[in-house]
Amino acid sequence: MKQKEYFIEHLKLQKHVEGGWYAKTYASDITINDKSIASSIYFLLDDTNFSAYHKLTSDEIWYYHYGSSLHVSMIDLEGTLHDIKIGPNLEEGEVLQYTVPKEWIFASYVETGFSVVGCMVAPGFTYDDFKLYSYPELVERYPQHQSMIRKLTR
Repeated sequence: MKQKEYFIEHLKLQKHVEGGWYAKTYASDITINDKSIASSIYFLLDDTNFSAYHKLTSDEIWYYHYGSSLHVSMIDLEGTLHDIKIGPNLEEGEVLQYTVPKEWIFASYVETGFSVVGCMVAPGFTYDDFKLYSYPELVERYPQHQSMIRKLTR
């Protein structure tokens, strides 16, 4: 099995503000209101880090590429907590791709090892459409999910 450093080097990944490593791989040259209609990244996350709870104003499609399974923890618009695993173990209920709906608050983590995934956002990603949450912000709104919020916020 290849190590995470192999992917960080060969995919030219850099540290991501929400946690993990990423490289932008695509942004459509087709735009609407000066915004790309779609964008995509490689994203690597290991068991020493997590992608903190955040939300986007666009849907985000996740694609499994390599390594360990990756958990995506999501809070929907009604405040219900969901957890899915993106990975190769289909017989265990994992999926190879998953769409996180726009405006859902979500975070991700790997239990052991590391995972390489792709993430596509449509319309394309901009930081204007990104909100990173703190523990106090989320636990005030969703006290019933305190333990998961504590685990996946900074």
